[in-house]
Amino acid sequence: MNIRTILFDLDGTCIDTNALIIASFTHTLKKHSNKIYSEEDILHFIGPPLYDSLVTVDPDNVDAMIETYRAHNIENHNRYVKAYPTVLETVKKLHEKGFRLGIVTTKMRDTALLGLEITGLKPYFEVVIGLDDVTNAKPHPEPVIKALTALGETPQTALMVGDNYHDIEAGQNAGTKTAAVAWSIKGKEVLAGYQPDYMLEEMSDLLTILEV
Repeated sequence: MNIRTILFDLDGTCIDTNALIIASFTHTLKKHSNKIYSEEDILHFIGPPLYDSLVTVDPDNVDAMIETYRAHNIENHNRYVKAYPTVLETVKKLHEKGFRLGIVTTKMRDTALLGLEITGLKPYFEVVIGLDDVTNAKPHPEPVIKALTALGETPQTALMVGDNYHDIEAGQNAGTKTAAVAWSIKGKEVLAGYQPDYMLEEMSDLLTILEV
């Protein structure tokens, strides 16, 4: 296998922010909406850019909701955020073996960097592409291509790893190989339907796939 570059989604893939995201949506919706949203309702909001999720709640009040969400999210980062099992050691090993590593996320870059800092992952990633770095979010190929360009690499030797269909489709649209993570909150079966090249039961499976 000729993979030299691995691009990772962040939330739900490398770091467990599901409880934080659900808490931030719950807080925001309680403040700005009269409707009661269940946790199941909120799961549908996870993955797309914040604007795309919240515009469906109240198109006239999106900016205020985004502000509330982000304030809660940043304030509570330290309390909730942690790396998934085997992520830190896998990423460290890949970095040591000379793989080029990047993050491609629909979060704002500053918040993404905060999560990487808290979990100890930051030193291993050469590039972080956030929502504010692109015109088109995943599943558009732009964020993936932008990360590869920054690394001086090509899609033919790259792998995109993620927990959501946006990640798989973004990789496919950009021409990379793709890997889905079985611990996705959306469920392994849902992701399998998007035909990723690999399904990771844990992040360390990458070491076997890449023969590290």
